[in-house]
Amino acid sequence: MEFDIAESDVLGFDVAVAGGGPVGMLLAAELALQGVRVVVLERLPAPTGESKAGTLHARTAQLLNRRGLLEAVGRSSYGGVRFHFSGMFELDLGAVAGEGPSIVGSPQAWAEQVFADRAAELGARIRRGHEVVGLVQDDDRVTLTVEGPAGPYELAVRYAVGADGARSAVRELAGIPFTGTPAGVAALMGDVRLLDPLPGGWHRTPRGWLMVWGGGVHGHSRIGTYDFRGPHADRRAPVTLEELRSVAEHIAGRPVRMTEPRELSRYGDAALQAETYRWGRVLVAGDAAHVHFPWGGQGLNTGLEDAVNLGWKLAAQVRGQAPEGLLDSYHAERHPVAARVLWNVRAQTALAGPDPAIDPLRELFAELMRLREVNDYLSGMLSATDTVYDVGHPGAGAFAQDTELKTEGGTAGGTGGVGGVVTLVELLRAGRPLFLGDDDRLVEVAREWAGRVDTVRARCEPVLIRPDGYVAWRSPGDPSTLRTALGRWFGKPA
Repeated sequence: MEFDIAESDVLGFDVAVAGGGPVGMLLAAELALQGVRVVVLERLPAPTGESKAGTLHARTAQLLNRRGLLEAVGRSSYGGVRFHFSGMFELDLGAVAGEGPSIVGSPQAWAEQVFADRAAELGARIRRGHEVVGLVQDDDRVTLTVEGPAGPYELAVRYAVGADGARSAVRELAGIPFTGTPAGVAALMGDVRLLDPLPGGWHRTPRGWLMVWGGGVHGHSRIGTYDFRGPHADRRAPVTLEELRSVAEHIAGRPVRMTEPRELSRYGDAALQAETYRWGRVLVAGDAAHVHFPWGGQGLNTGLEDAVNLGWKLAAQVRGQAPEGLLDSYHAERHPVAARVLWNVRAQTALAGPDPAIDPLRELFAELMRLREVNDYLSGMLSATDTVYDVGHPGAGAFAQDTELKTEGGTAGGTGGVGGVVTLVELLRAGRPLFLGDDDRLVEVAREWAGRVDTVRARCEPVLIRPDGYVAWRSPGDPSTLRTALGRWFGKPA
């Protein structure tokens, strides 16, 4: 193979992110925010404009708000919204949302462009039409072989991240096992013009599920089918209008005439997860790390949360400031979260079975969901607002909710400043660690990390917050425990 030497890069970038979807673009923005030289390698020459997902849950919205991206990415938002578990719309997500909206409507293609614009604005390079086809890693670099518009070339980087989807080339080339349960349900989706009216909404019949959104007879409607007769014979075969019509009619039990097909696709309910999210200098995120049936719209959200968790840790590693084990904490924290998503999705698929024998179980489950404790448990799981990490300090590990803070001077880096009122969200926009409090002993300890940790004197319970918004340490605790937490997450004092 001959390489285009003009396009070859020898450590011109610190990190290469394979995959220019929402997860890859958000990760690139997070890395660039931290001053990392990052390049995104996207196989497709241009965005498709297709949106297979469009729901951002509360925790994702809160994370994006802390980067100033929520307003740009949100096309609509809802507070006390009724949501579903296995197609039973009995959940009140607002009960667990905390700050901000319960649901944000954001078509996947729109969010991807917002994140791409932010990444480019911060200095990330985006190369479209560039596909990773080879990968070799050694002690100090990863060398990628890339097929570009001008031919193949090699790209040497310090770390590579696969955010390139369920069939991730990076994951496969690195030899990371992708294991779980195979598909048993065949799903189809597409936009069509219906010639026979169908009621909108989710419809379960003794033969499967038929979902209808928008449009109606006078415009295009999005049609989804869940066929429980078995998986697709060929997962990669193009979907035809005749196939979608035939399956829709089978499930509906009557003729469903349709025409003018657009964006037809097929998928299944395989539940697979990377056994490790890090293999040396190669990491995976988003669908490259976990795939499952789309119950509850959890896939995109889990991937975006991966990106925010990984970004600051990988940046610290690149800068040589990461304490031992920091980068490994990405797998330790995010793998269990996705495993829990796969678990609840499998449960929803089992509950969704079309056999009428399951009806009493669904009726009982719907009744249980009206109990406050059950509602909060399931809503917290679906929206990820119940995520708590093991950070090694009692009472810490949860997400720091936004609040107004009365400051007494002290701003970024602990350099001093005037007092005033500021919100926690505003203080986290720079993506830096943050110590808040007015205890002189604790403030002096935090200021030993000046340049790495922002210290703000504020009238509040002393707290140390990671760049991803999760609490690393909180009072009660003496200066020695704060020093331990600072060292564990942010390395040695500057």
